[in-house]
Amino acid sequence: MDHSTLEHFRAVYLTAEDLRVAASILFNAYHDDPFFKDALYTGDKFLYEQKLRAAIREELHELWQQEQVLIGWFEEERLIGVACVITQQVPLGDGRYWHWRLKMLLGTGWQSTQRLMKKENSIVEHLPGNRCGILQFIALAPTEQGKGNGSQLLRAVLGWCDDQPDLEGLAVFVSVPMHQHLFFSAGFEALAHLQIGNVDGELLFYRKEPHE
Repeated sequence: MDHSTLEHFRAVYLTAEDLRVAASILFNAYHDDPFFKDALYTGDKFLYEQKLRAAIREELHELWQQEQVLIGWFEEERLIGVACVITQQVPLGDGRYWHWRLKMLLGTGWQSTQRLMKKENSIVEHLPGNRCGILQFIALAPTEQGKGNGSQLLRAVLGWCDDQPDLEGLAVFVSVPMHQHLFFSAGFEALAHLQIGNVDGELLFYRKEPHE
């Protein structure tokens, strides 16, 4: 992607008006994600898609309410990519707020909600400290993949991370091996191998360079 092309792209914080499009991008990107299929799928594709939409919608809403970081990657005025970060300032896993649990329970069911919380418990247990962010979602619209947008969006997220004095770094759980290259090339390192439910994956971590 040359400089003249990059002038048409920008990374900015999402507004409330962007959340519906962001949810659609995430739904398409995570439709076949091994973790979500294991946590939400019970043999009925229509029900699975309903539960996935609900899980993404409620998580986006919670991130927005808790003033967490939602970064959009725009081509001019068109939202084509989304990255969502949650920090340990927000209770995670078993510590999730009751209203999140209730909405997720109504949208996805008891077992699915428990699996979502178990995933966060596993991630938090392996973080190097209590001042880390977790990349909950990163996704591009299907038509925008393979054009270099993913690395540019991730670079914007890491730029934000580098500017946060209270963060040590950023973690991400990757359950699709072919996606690991994107993160390794951006400076992530393998932190732990995790098995969450029936899904194996790698917990990767980006450690900020200390400021002089």
